[in-house]
Amino acid sequence: MPPEPTLPEALALLAQRDARIVELETELKLLRQKVDLLVRKIFGKKSEQLSSAQLELLLGETAEAPPPKTDACGVELDLQAARRKPPVAPKKDRRMRRLDDLPVREEIIEPKEVLQAPERFRRIGEETTERLDYEPGRFLCLRTVRPTYALRRQPAGEPALAPLTAPLPPMLQERSTWAPGLVAHVVVSKYADHLPLYRQEDIYRLRHGVELPRQSLARVVELAAFWLQLICLRLRERTFAGGYVQIDETVIRYLAPKHGQTKQGYFWTVLAPNAGGEGFFHWSPSRGAKVLAEIVPAEFAGRLQADGYEAYPAFLRQREAEDSPPIVLVGCLAHARRKFFEAHPHSGKLALWVIRQIDQLYALEEKLRQDRACPRLREVARALWARPVLTRLHKGLQILFSRRDILPRSALGQAVRYTLGLWDRLEVFVEDGRLEIDNNRVENAIRPTAVGKKNWLFIGSEAAGPRAAIIYTVLASCRRHGVDPFEYLRDVFTRLPAMTTGQIDELLPAAWADARRAQASVVNKTHTSVEALPLAA
Repeated sequence: MPPEPTLPEALALLAQRDARIVELETELKLLRQKVDLLVRKIFGKKSEQLSSAQLELLLGETAEAPPPKTDACGVELDLQAARRKPPVAPKKDRRMRRLDDLPVREEIIEPKEVLQAPERFRRIGEETTERLDYEPGRFLCLRTVRPTYALRRQPAGEPALAPLTAPLPPMLQERSTWAPGLVAHVVVSKYADHLPLYRQEDIYRLRHGVELPRQSLARVVELAAFWLQLICLRLRERTFAGGYVQIDETVIRYLAPKHGQTKQGYFWTVLAPNAGGEGFFHWSPSRGAKVLAEIVPAEFAGRLQADGYEAYPAFLRQREAEDSPPIVLVGCLAHARRKFFEAHPHSGKLALWVIRQIDQLYALEEKLRQDRACPRLREVARALWARPVLTRLHKGLQILFSRRDILPRSALGQAVRYTLGLWDRLEVFVEDGRLEIDNNRVENAIRPTAVGKKNWLFIGSEAAGPRAAIIYTVLASCRRHGVDPFEYLRDVFTRLPAMTTGQIDELLPAAWADARRAQASVVNKTHTSVEALPLAA
Protein backbone atom coordinates (compact mmCIF):
# COMPACT_ATOMS: atom_id res chain seq x y z
CA MET A 1 0.00 0.00 0.00
CA PRO A 2 1.23 3.50 -0.78
CA PRO A 3 2.16 5.51 2.26
CA GLU A 4 -0.46 7.92 3.53
CA PRO A 5 0.26 11.54 2.66
CA THR A 6 1.52 13.81 5.31
CA LEU A 7 -0.56 16.76 6.51
CA PRO A 8 1.11 19.31 4.19
CA GLU A 9 0.67 16.94 1.24
CA ALA A 10 -3.01 16.39 2.13
CA LEU A 11 -3.61 20.13 2.37
CA ALA A 12 -1.95 20.61 -1.01
CA LEU A 13 -4.18 17.91 -2.55
CA LEU A 14 -7.26 19.55 -1.05
CA ALA A 15 -6.18 22.93 -2.44
CA GLN A 16 -5.70 21.39 -5.89
CA ARG A 17 -9.13 19.76 -5.67
CA ASP A 18 -10.79 23.03 -4.63
CA ALA A 19 -9.07 24.88 -7.47
CA ARG A 20 -10.21 22.22 -9.91
CA ILE A 21 -13.78 22.48 -8.61
CA VAL A 22 -13.76 26.24 -9.05
CA GLU A 23 -12.38 25.83 -12.55
CA LEU A 24 -15.06 23.29 -13.50
CA GLU A 25 -17.81 25.44 -12.00
CA THR A 26 -16.58 28.43 -13.98
CA GLU A 27 -16.44 26.38 -17.16
CA LEU A 28 -19.94 25.02 -16.48
CA LYS A 29 -21.24 28.55 -15.98
CA LEU A 30 -19.73 29.70 -19.27
CA LEU A 31 -21.10 26.68 -21.12
CA ARG A 32 -24.56 27.31 -19.69
CA GLN A 33 -24.38 30.88 -20.95
CA LYS A 34 -23.49 29.64 -24.43
CA VAL A 35 -26.28 27.06 -24.41
CA ASP A 36 -28.78 29.65 -23.19
CA LEU A 37 -27.70 32.08 -25.91
CA LEU A 38 -28.02 29.35 -28.55
CA VAL A 39 -31.50 28.41 -27.34
CA ARG A 40 -32.61 32.05 -27.39
CA LYS A 41 -31.24 32.49 -30.92
CA ILE A 42 -33.14 29.46 -32.20
CA PHE A 43 -36.39 29.66 -30.25
CA GLY A 44 -36.47 33.19 -28.81
CA LYS A 45 -37.54 36.53 -30.22
CA LYS A 46 -35.34 38.10 -32.90
CA SER A 47 -36.02 41.62 -31.67
CA GLU A 48 -33.35 43.30 -29.55
CA GLN A 49 -35.71 45.74 -27.85
CA LEU A 50 -35.97 45.80 -24.07
CA SER A 51 -39.21 46.64 -22.31
CA SER A 52 -39.30 49.83 -20.26
CA ALA A 53 -40.55 47.89 -17.23
CA GLN A 54 -37.47 45.68 -17.30
CA LEU A 55 -35.17 48.66 -17.49
CA GLU A 56 -36.90 50.47 -14.65
CA LEU A 57 -36.89 47.39 -12.41
CA LEU A 58 -33.27 46.41 -12.93
CA LEU A 59 -31.85 49.90 -13.01
CA GLY A 60 -33.88 50.99 -10.01
CA GLU A 61 -35.27 54.12 -11.64
CA THR A 62 -38.93 54.74 -10.99
CA ALA A 63 -39.02 58.51 -10.93
CA GLU A 64 -40.68 60.36 -13.76
CA ALA A 65 -38.30 61.31 -16.53
CA PRO A 66 -37.39 65.01 -16.89
CA PRO A 67 -38.64 66.90 -19.95
CA PRO A 68 -36.45 66.77 -23.06
CA LYS A 69 -33.68 69.31 -23.31
CA THR A 70 -33.13 71.63 -26.22
CA ASP A 71 -29.77 72.90 -27.41
CA ALA A 72 -28.95 76.18 -29.15
CA CYS A 73 -29.64 74.63 -32.56
CA GLY A 74 -33.14 73.59 -31.60
CA VAL A 75 -32.39 69.87 -31.47
CA GLU A 76 -34.40 68.09 -28.82
CA LEU A 77 -32.84 64.98 -27.26
CA ASP A 78 -35.33 62.82 -25.40
CA LEU A 79 -33.11 60.70 -23.15
CA GLN A 80 -36.08 58.56 -22.12
CA ALA A 81 -37.15 57.76 -25.69
CA ALA A 82 -35.19 54.51 -25.67
CA ARG A 83 -37.14 53.27 -22.64
CA ARG A 84 -40.59 54.11 -23.98
CA LYS A 85 -42.55 51.94 -26.29
CA PRO A 86 -42.79 53.39 -29.80
CA PRO A 87 -46.09 55.08 -30.59
CA VAL A 88 -48.68 52.77 -32.03
CA ALA A 89 -49.37 53.58 -35.65
CA PRO A 90 -53.03 54.09 -36.53
CA LYS A 91 -54.69 51.10 -38.09
CA LYS A 92 -54.88 51.18 -41.83
CA ASP A 93 -58.22 51.07 -43.56
CA ARG A 94 -58.63 47.45 -44.66
CA ARG A 95 -61.41 48.24 -47.11
CA MET A 96 -60.51 47.89 -50.77
CA ARG A 97 -59.84 51.23 -52.39
CA ARG A 98 -61.39 52.06 -55.75
CA LEU A 99 -59.02 50.75 -58.43
CA ASP A 100 -59.89 53.02 -61.34
CA ASP A 101 -56.54 52.42 -63.04
CA LEU A 102 -57.12 48.66 -63.51
CA PRO A 103 -58.71 47.11 -66.60
CA VAL A 104 -62.36 46.17 -66.11
CA ARG A 105 -64.11 42.97 -67.15
CA GLU A 106 -67.81 43.66 -66.87
CA GLU A 107 -70.60 41.12 -66.52
CA ILE A 108 -74.29 42.03 -66.68
CA ILE A 109 -76.91 39.94 -64.90
CA GLU A 110 -80.47 40.54 -66.11
CA PRO A 111 -83.57 39.52 -64.08
CA LYS A 112 -85.37 36.44 -65.33
CA GLU A 113 -88.59 38.40 -65.78
CA VAL A 114 -86.86 40.87 -68.06
CA LEU A 115 -85.29 38.11 -70.13
CA GLN A 116 -88.72 36.49 -70.62
CA ALA A 117 -90.52 39.69 -71.66
CA PRO A 118 -88.04 42.54 -72.34
CA GLU A 119 -90.66 44.69 -74.11
CA ARG A 120 -92.57 45.12 -70.84
CA PHE A 121 -89.68 46.80 -68.99
CA ARG A 122 -87.52 49.88 -69.28
CA ARG A 123 -84.18 50.42 -67.55
CA ILE A 124 -84.25 53.04 -64.78
CA GLY A 125 -80.95 52.39 -62.98
CA GLU A 126 -78.40 49.79 -61.91
CA GLU A 127 -76.67 48.31 -58.89
CA THR A 128 -72.88 47.94 -59.22
CA THR A 129 -70.63 45.62 -57.22
CA GLU A 130 -66.83 45.79 -57.64
CA ARG A 131 -64.42 43.04 -56.61
CA LEU A 132 -60.71 42.63 -57.06
CA ASP A 133 -59.98 39.69 -59.38
CA TYR A 134 -56.86 38.08 -60.83
CA GLU A 135 -56.00 36.09 -63.93
CA PRO A 136 -52.83 33.96 -63.92
CA GLY A 137 -50.09 34.84 -66.37
CA ARG A 138 -49.98 33.06 -69.69
CA PHE A 139 -47.45 32.07 -72.29
CA LEU A 140 -47.59 33.66 -75.75
CA CYS A 141 -46.01 32.85 -79.07
CA LEU A 142 -44.20 36.00 -80.21
CA ARG A 143 -44.36 35.66 -83.98
CA THR A 144 -42.21 38.08 -85.97
CA VAL A 145 -43.32 38.33 -89.61
CA ARG A 146 -40.97 39.94 -92.15
CA PRO A 147 -42.64 40.22 -95.55
CA THR A 148 -40.49 39.85 -98.64
CA TYR A 149 -41.04 42.25 -101.55
CA ALA A 150 -39.93 42.33 -105.18
CA LEU A 151 -40.31 45.01 -107.82
CA ARG A 152 -43.41 44.72 -109.97
CA ARG A 153 -41.50 45.98 -112.99
CA GLN A 154 -37.76 46.13 -113.43
CA PRO A 155 -36.65 49.52 -114.95
CA ALA A 156 -34.74 49.17 -118.18
CA GLY A 157 -31.02 49.71 -117.94
CA GLU A 158 -30.83 49.26 -114.15
CA PRO A 159 -29.30 46.25 -112.40
CA ALA A 160 -31.73 43.66 -111.11
CA LEU A 161 -32.87 44.32 -107.55
CA ALA A 162 -33.02 41.31 -105.27
CA PRO A 163 -36.15 40.68 -103.18
CA LEU A 164 -36.27 42.83 -100.03
CA THR A 165 -36.78 41.52 -96.49
CA ALA A 166 -36.38 43.62 -93.34
CA PRO A 167 -33.52 42.43 -91.11
CA LEU A 168 -34.27 40.94 -87.72
CA PRO A 169 -33.82 43.40 -84.85
CA PRO A 170 -30.89 42.61 -82.53
CA MET A 171 -31.76 39.90 -80.03
CA LEU A 172 -30.24 38.56 -76.82
CA GLN A 173 -29.01 35.48 -78.65
CA GLU A 174 -29.08 34.53 -82.31
CA ARG A 175 -31.55 31.79 -83.24
CA SER A 176 -32.88 31.79 -79.70
CA THR A 177 -36.48 30.92 -78.87
CA TRP A 178 -36.43 32.98 -75.65
CA ALA A 179 -38.15 36.35 -75.93
CA PRO A 180 -37.36 39.22 -73.51
CA GLY A 181 -40.57 38.70 -71.54
CA LEU A 182 -39.75 35.06 -70.80
CA VAL A 183 -36.18 35.88 -69.75
CA ALA A 184 -37.42 38.65 -67.45
CA HIS A 185 -40.06 36.39 -65.92
CA VAL A 186 -37.62 33.55 -65.16
CA VAL A 187 -35.11 35.94 -63.56
CA VAL A 188 -37.71 37.76 -61.46
CA SER A 189 -39.33 34.50 -60.36
CA LYS A 190 -36.05 33.10 -59.06
CA TYR A 191 -34.28 36.13 -57.60
CA ALA A 192 -37.19 38.38 -56.59
CA ASP A 193 -39.95 35.84 -55.87
CA HIS A 194 -37.45 33.19 -54.65
CA LEU A 195 -38.79 30.32 -56.80
CA PRO A 196 -36.09 27.74 -57.58
CA LEU A 197 -35.83 26.62 -61.19
CA TYR A 198 -37.22 23.16 -60.48
CA ARG A 199 -40.39 24.74 -59.05
CA GLN A 200 -40.71 26.97 -62.10
CA GLU A 201 -40.34 23.90 -64.30
CA ASP A 202 -43.25 22.21 -62.50
CA ILE A 203 -45.42 25.34 -62.66
CA TYR A 204 -44.91 25.77 -66.40
CA ARG A 205 -45.63 22.10 -67.11
CA LEU A 206 -48.62 21.55 -64.80
CA ARG A 207 -50.38 24.93 -65.06
CA HIS A 208 -49.50 26.04 -68.58
CA GLY A 209 -48.64 22.86 -70.46
CA VAL A 210 -45.22 24.22 -71.51
CA GLU A 211 -42.14 22.03 -71.20
CA LEU A 212 -39.13 24.08 -70.05
CA PRO A 213 -36.45 21.82 -68.51
CA ARG A 214 -34.50 23.38 -65.71
CA GLN A 215 -31.29 23.05 -67.77
CA SER A 216 -32.88 25.41 -70.30
CA LEU A 217 -34.00 27.74 -67.50
CA ALA A 218 -30.43 27.77 -66.17
CA ARG A 219 -29.20 28.87 -69.60
CA VAL A 220 -31.83 31.62 -69.55
CA VAL A 221 -30.41 32.90 -66.24
CA GLU A 222 -26.88 32.73 -67.64
CA LEU A 223 -27.93 34.73 -70.70
CA ALA A 224 -29.62 37.37 -68.54
CA ALA A 225 -26.55 37.78 -66.33
CA PHE A 226 -24.34 38.15 -69.40
CA TRP A 227 -26.30 41.18 -70.62
CA LEU A 228 -26.86 42.72 -67.18
CA GLN A 229 -23.18 42.77 -66.25
CA LEU A 230 -22.73 46.08 -68.09
CA ILE A 231 -25.42 47.68 -65.93
CA CYS A 232 -23.88 46.08 -62.83
CA LEU A 233 -20.49 47.64 -63.61
CA ARG A 234 -22.09 51.09 -63.81
CA LEU A 235 -23.82 50.55 -60.46
CA ARG A 236 -20.50 49.54 -58.87
CA GLU A 237 -18.87 52.74 -60.11
CA ARG A 238 -21.69 54.90 -58.73
CA THR A 239 -21.58 53.13 -55.36
CA PHE A 240 -18.02 54.30 -54.66
CA ALA A 241 -18.48 57.76 -56.22
CA GLY A 242 -19.73 59.34 -52.98
CA GLY A 243 -16.70 58.42 -50.86
CA TYR A 244 -18.71 56.55 -48.19
CA VAL A 245 -19.78 52.90 -48.35
CA GLN A 246 -20.95 50.17 -45.99
CA ILE A 247 -19.82 46.55 -46.43
CA ASP A 248 -21.04 43.28 -44.99
CA GLU A 249 -21.03 39.63 -46.06
CA THR A 250 -23.35 36.65 -45.77
CA VAL A 251 -22.86 32.92 -46.26
CA ILE A 252 -24.16 31.30 -49.46
CA ARG A 253 -23.44 27.61 -50.03
CA TYR A 254 -22.67 26.25 -53.49
CA LEU A 255 -22.24 22.87 -55.15
CA ALA A 256 -18.66 21.68 -55.58
CA PRO A 257 -18.16 18.77 -58.03
CA LYS A 258 -15.86 15.98 -56.78
CA HIS A 259 -16.14 17.46 -53.29
CA GLY A 260 -19.02 15.28 -52.17
CA GLN A 261 -21.04 18.08 -50.57
CA THR A 262 -21.74 21.79 -50.72
CA LYS A 263 -19.02 24.29 -49.91
CA GLN A 264 -19.32 27.68 -48.27
CA GLY A 265 -19.20 30.84 -50.32
CA TYR A 266 -20.01 34.48 -49.56
CA PHE A 267 -22.07 37.33 -50.93
CA TRP A 268 -20.31 40.60 -50.13
CA THR A 269 -22.78 43.48 -50.13
CA VAL A 270 -21.61 47.07 -50.67
CA LEU A 271 -23.99 50.01 -50.23
CA ALA A 272 -23.74 53.78 -50.39
CA PRO A 273 -26.28 54.72 -47.66
CA ASN A 274 -26.63 58.37 -48.64
CA ALA A 275 -29.67 59.59 -50.57
CA GLY A 276 -29.47 58.47 -54.18
CA GLY A 277 -26.68 56.02 -53.42
CA GLU A 278 -26.40 52.69 -55.18
CA GLY A 279 -25.17 49.29 -54.09
CA PHE A 280 -24.04 45.96 -55.47
CA PHE A 281 -23.32 42.33 -54.60
CA HIS A 282 -20.01 40.54 -55.06
CA TRP A 283 -19.61 36.76 -54.99
CA SER A 284 -16.50 35.02 -53.70
CA PRO A 285 -15.76 31.56 -52.27
CA SER A 286 -13.47 33.27 -49.74
CA ARG A 287 -13.91 35.65 -46.82
CA GLY A 288 -10.32 36.87 -46.65
CA ALA A 289 -8.90 40.36 -46.97
CA LYS A 290 -7.85 39.66 -50.57
CA VAL A 291 -11.52 39.72 -51.57
CA LEU A 292 -11.80 43.33 -50.39
CA ALA A 293 -8.98 44.21 -52.78
CA GLU A 294 -11.19 42.88 -55.60
CA ILE A 295 -14.23 44.84 -54.37
CA VAL A 296 -12.82 48.25 -53.39
CA PRO A 297 -11.21 50.17 -56.31
CA ALA A 298 -7.56 51.06 -55.89
CA GLU A 299 -8.37 54.76 -56.37
CA PHE A 300 -11.13 54.86 -53.72
CA ALA A 301 -10.54 57.22 -50.79
CA GLY A 302 -13.12 57.85 -48.10
CA ARG A 303 -15.02 56.12 -45.30
CA LEU A 304 -15.70 52.39 -45.12
CA GLN A 305 -18.16 51.21 -42.46
CA ALA A 306 -18.19 47.57 -41.35
CA ASP A 307 -18.34 45.29 -38.33
CA GLY A 308 -15.37 44.09 -36.28
CA TYR A 309 -14.23 41.36 -38.69
CA GLU A 310 -10.42 41.32 -38.78
CA ALA A 311 -10.27 41.23 -42.60
CA TYR A 312 -11.05 44.96 -42.81
CA PRO A 313 -8.03 46.28 -40.86
CA ALA A 314 -5.87 43.71 -42.64
CA PHE A 315 -7.09 45.11 -45.96
CA LEU A 316 -6.25 48.67 -44.86
CA ARG A 317 -2.75 47.61 -43.82
CA GLN A 318 -2.30 46.06 -47.25
CA ARG A 319 -3.38 49.30 -48.93
CA GLU A 320 -1.01 51.33 -46.78
CA ALA A 321 1.85 49.07 -47.85
CA GLU A 322 0.89 49.68 -51.49
CA ASP A 323 0.74 53.46 -50.89
CA SER A 324 -2.93 53.62 -51.98
CA PRO A 325 -5.30 56.50 -51.10
CA PRO A 326 -6.29 56.49 -47.40
CA ILE A 327 -9.49 54.87 -46.16
CA VAL A 328 -10.99 55.56 -42.72
CA LEU A 329 -12.64 52.54 -41.10
CA VAL A 330 -15.96 53.29 -39.37
CA GLY A 331 -17.44 50.95 -36.75
CA CYS A 332 -20.98 49.71 -36.26
CA LEU A 333 -22.61 50.46 -32.92
CA ALA A 334 -25.44 48.00 -33.57
CA HIS A 335 -23.00 45.06 -33.46
CA ALA A 336 -21.63 46.25 -30.13
CA ARG A 337 -25.12 46.69 -28.68
CA ARG A 338 -26.11 43.21 -29.88
CA LYS A 339 -23.32 41.60 -27.85
CA PHE A 340 -24.45 43.33 -24.66
CA PHE A 341 -28.05 42.38 -25.41
CA GLU A 342 -26.97 38.73 -25.65
CA ALA A 343 -25.07 39.05 -22.36
CA HIS A 344 -27.73 40.84 -20.32
CA PRO A 345 -29.66 37.72 -19.08
CA HIS A 346 -26.53 36.64 -17.15
CA SER A 347 -25.07 40.01 -16.20
CA GLY A 348 -28.07 41.98 -14.95
CA LYS A 349 -27.64 45.71 -14.47
CA LEU A 350 -24.13 45.91 -15.91
CA ALA A 351 -25.07 45.03 -19.50
CA LEU A 352 -28.34 46.96 -19.26
CA TRP A 353 -26.45 50.10 -18.23
CA VAL A 354 -24.36 49.85 -21.40
CA ILE A 355 -27.44 49.20 -23.52
CA ARG A 356 -29.15 52.26 -22.08
CA GLN A 357 -26.19 54.50 -22.95
CA ILE A 358 -26.22 53.23 -26.52
CA ASP A 359 -29.99 53.70 -26.73
CA GLN A 360 -29.54 57.37 -25.85
CA LEU A 361 -27.34 57.71 -28.93
CA TYR A 362 -30.01 56.04 -31.03
CA ALA A 363 -32.64 58.37 -29.58
CA LEU A 364 -30.66 61.32 -30.89
CA GLU A 365 -30.24 59.70 -34.32
CA GLU A 366 -33.96 59.02 -34.54
CA LYS A 367 -34.73 62.63 -33.68
CA LEU A 368 -32.33 63.90 -36.34
CA ARG A 369 -33.83 61.51 -38.88
CA GLN A 370 -37.37 62.67 -38.15
CA ASP A 371 -36.29 66.30 -38.48
CA ARG A 372 -34.44 65.50 -41.74
CA ALA A 373 -31.35 67.21 -40.40
CA CYS A 374 -28.60 68.10 -42.86
CA PRO A 375 -25.06 66.70 -42.34
CA ARG A 376 -23.86 69.97 -40.75
CA LEU A 377 -26.69 69.98 -38.21
CA ARG A 378 -26.02 66.32 -37.42
CA GLU A 379 -22.39 67.15 -36.68
CA VAL A 380 -23.38 69.91 -34.27
CA ALA A 381 -26.02 67.82 -32.50
CA ARG A 382 -23.67 64.86 -32.15
CA ALA A 383 -20.92 67.07 -30.74
CA LEU A 384 -23.32 68.50 -28.12
CA TRP A 385 -25.22 65.36 -27.16
CA ALA A 386 -23.54 62.21 -28.47
CA ARG A 387 -19.98 63.08 -27.44
CA PRO A 388 -20.71 63.26 -23.67
CA VAL A 389 -22.61 59.96 -23.83
CA LEU A 390 -19.71 58.29 -25.63
CA THR A 391 -17.25 59.63 -23.06
CA ARG A 392 -19.36 58.28 -20.19
CA LEU A 393 -19.78 54.95 -21.97
CA HIS A 394 -16.05 54.61 -22.60
CA LYS A 395 -15.19 55.21 -18.96
CA GLY A 396 -17.82 52.68 -17.87
CA LEU A 397 -16.44 50.03 -20.24
CA GLN A 398 -12.92 50.59 -18.93
CA ILE A 399 -14.19 50.05 -15.37
CA LEU A 400 -15.94 46.84 -16.42
CA PHE A 401 -12.79 45.66 -18.19
CA SER A 402 -10.73 46.10 -15.02
CA ARG A 403 -13.16 44.20 -12.76
CA ARG A 404 -11.90 40.74 -11.83
CA ASP A 405 -15.33 39.28 -11.25
CA ILE A 406 -16.13 39.65 -14.99
CA LEU A 407 -14.48 36.70 -16.69
CA PRO A 408 -12.89 37.41 -20.09
CA ARG A 409 -14.60 34.32 -21.57
CA SER A 410 -18.04 35.28 -20.30
CA ALA A 411 -20.58 36.91 -22.60
CA LEU A 412 -20.23 40.26 -20.83
CA GLY A 413 -16.43 40.06 -20.84
CA GLN A 414 -16.36 39.33 -24.57
CA ALA A 415 -18.79 42.20 -25.24
CA VAL A 416 -16.60 44.64 -23.28
CA ARG A 417 -13.40 43.51 -25.03
CA TYR A 418 -15.07 43.66 -28.44
CA THR A 419 -16.38 47.21 -27.92
CA LEU A 420 -13.15 48.60 -26.45
CA GLY A 421 -11.16 47.01 -29.27
CA LEU A 422 -13.23 48.94 -31.83
CA TRP A 423 -13.65 52.15 -29.88
CA ASP A 424 -11.66 54.36 -32.24
CA ARG A 425 -13.89 53.25 -35.12
CA LEU A 426 -17.12 53.67 -33.14
CA GLU A 427 -16.40 57.34 -32.44
CA VAL A 428 -15.82 58.31 -36.09
CA PHE A 429 -19.50 58.91 -36.87
CA VAL A 430 -19.53 61.93 -34.48
CA GLU A 431 -17.00 63.77 -36.65
CA ASP A 432 -18.87 63.51 -39.97
CA GLY A 433 -22.58 64.23 -40.38
CA ARG A 434 -22.78 62.08 -43.53
CA LEU A 435 -21.98 58.91 -41.60
CA GLU A 436 -24.52 56.58 -40.02
CA ILE A 437 -24.30 55.25 -36.49
CA ASP A 438 -24.36 51.64 -37.74
CA ASN A 439 -24.37 49.61 -40.95
CA ASN A 440 -27.92 48.29 -40.56
CA ARG A 441 -28.81 49.54 -44.03
CA VAL A 442 -26.40 47.17 -45.72
CA GLU A 443 -27.64 44.34 -43.51
CA ASN A 444 -31.18 45.10 -44.67
CA ALA A 445 -29.97 44.96 -48.28
CA ILE A 446 -28.75 41.38 -47.66
CA ARG A 447 -32.17 40.13 -46.54
CA PRO A 448 -33.53 39.22 -50.00
CA THR A 449 -30.65 36.78 -50.45
CA ALA A 450 -31.40 35.25 -47.05
CA VAL A 451 -35.03 34.69 -48.05
CA GLY A 452 -33.94 33.20 -51.35
CA LYS A 453 -31.47 30.69 -49.96
CA LYS A 454 -34.16 29.28 -47.68
CA ASN A 455 -35.91 28.18 -50.88
CA TRP A 456 -33.11 27.20 -53.25
CA LEU A 457 -30.67 26.27 -50.40
CA PHE A 458 -27.47 26.62 -52.46
CA ILE A 459 -26.05 27.97 -55.72
CA GLY A 460 -25.60 25.47 -58.52
CA SER A 461 -21.84 25.93 -58.85
CA GLU A 462 -19.00 28.30 -58.09
CA ALA A 463 -19.35 29.78 -61.58
CA ALA A 464 -23.02 30.55 -60.90
CA GLY A 465 -22.14 32.79 -57.95
CA PRO A 466 -21.06 35.83 -60.00
CA ARG A 467 -24.18 35.53 -62.17
CA ALA A 468 -26.42 35.55 -59.10
CA ALA A 469 -24.53 38.58 -57.73
CA ILE A 470 -25.10 40.51 -60.98
CA ILE A 471 -28.84 39.80 -60.99
CA TYR A 472 -29.24 40.58 -57.29
CA THR A 473 -27.44 43.89 -57.87
CA VAL A 474 -29.86 44.99 -60.59
CA LEU A 475 -32.97 43.84 -58.73
CA ALA A 476 -31.84 45.60 -55.54
CA SER A 477 -31.45 48.84 -57.49
CA CYS A 478 -34.98 48.37 -58.92
CA ARG A 479 -36.35 47.96 -55.41
CA ARG A 480 -34.42 51.01 -54.20
CA HIS A 481 -35.94 53.23 -56.90
CA GLY A 482 -39.46 51.79 -56.83
CA VAL A 483 -39.23 50.10 -60.23
CA ASP A 484 -41.28 47.05 -61.26
CA PRO A 485 -38.50 44.52 -61.93
CA PHE A 486 -40.41 42.60 -64.61
CA GLU A 487 -41.34 45.68 -66.65
CA TYR A 488 -37.81 46.99 -66.28
CA LEU A 489 -36.03 43.79 -67.32
CA ARG A 490 -38.37 43.16 -70.23
CA ASP A 491 -37.66 46.65 -71.56
CA VAL A 492 -33.92 46.30 -70.93
CA PHE A 493 -33.66 42.92 -72.68
CA THR A 494 -35.56 44.38 -75.64
CA ARG A 495 -33.44 47.53 -76.04
CA LEU A 496 -30.02 46.51 -74.76
CA PRO A 497 -28.84 44.36 -77.73
CA ALA A 498 -29.21 47.36 -80.07
CA MET A 499 -27.52 49.90 -77.76
CA THR A 500 -23.90 51.00 -77.50
CA THR A 501 -21.76 51.07 -74.39
CA GLY A 502 -22.18 54.84 -74.11
CA GLN A 503 -25.95 54.45 -73.80
CA ILE A 504 -25.89 52.06 -70.82
CA ASP A 505 -26.55 54.89 -68.35
CA GLU A 506 -30.01 55.31 -69.88
CA LEU A 507 -30.91 51.80 -68.66
CA LEU A 508 -29.87 52.22 -65.03
CA PRO A 509 -32.94 51.75 -62.82
CA ALA A 510 -32.79 55.34 -61.52
CA ALA A 511 -32.64 56.83 -65.04
CA TRP A 512 -35.26 54.36 -66.29
CA ALA A 513 -37.65 55.38 -63.50
CA ASP A 514 -37.11 59.09 -64.22
CA ALA A 515 -37.81 58.52 -67.92
CA ARG A 516 -41.03 56.63 -67.16
CA ARG A 517 -42.23 59.37 -64.79
CA ALA A 518 -41.46 62.04 -67.37
CA GLN A 519 -43.31 60.07 -70.04
CA ALA A 520 -46.33 59.61 -67.77
CA SER A 521 -46.31 63.34 -66.98
CA VAL A 522 -46.37 64.23 -70.68
CA VAL A 523 -49.25 61.82 -71.30
CA ASN A 524 -51.23 63.28 -68.39
CA LYS A 525 -50.68 66.85 -69.60
CA THR A 526 -51.75 65.91 -73.11
CA HIS A 527 -54.86 64.17 -71.79
CA THR A 528 -55.74 67.21 -69.66
CA SER A 529 -55.28 69.62 -72.55
CA VAL A 530 -57.50 67.50 -74.82
CA GLU A 531 -60.25 67.46 -72.21
CA ALA A 532 -60.01 71.25 -71.90
CA LEU A 533 -60.70 71.82 -75.62
CA PRO A 534 -64.10 73.46 -76.29
CA LEU A 535 -66.74 71.23 -77.80
CA ALA A 536 -67.81 71.94 -81.37
CA ALA A 537 -71.12 73.67 -81.73
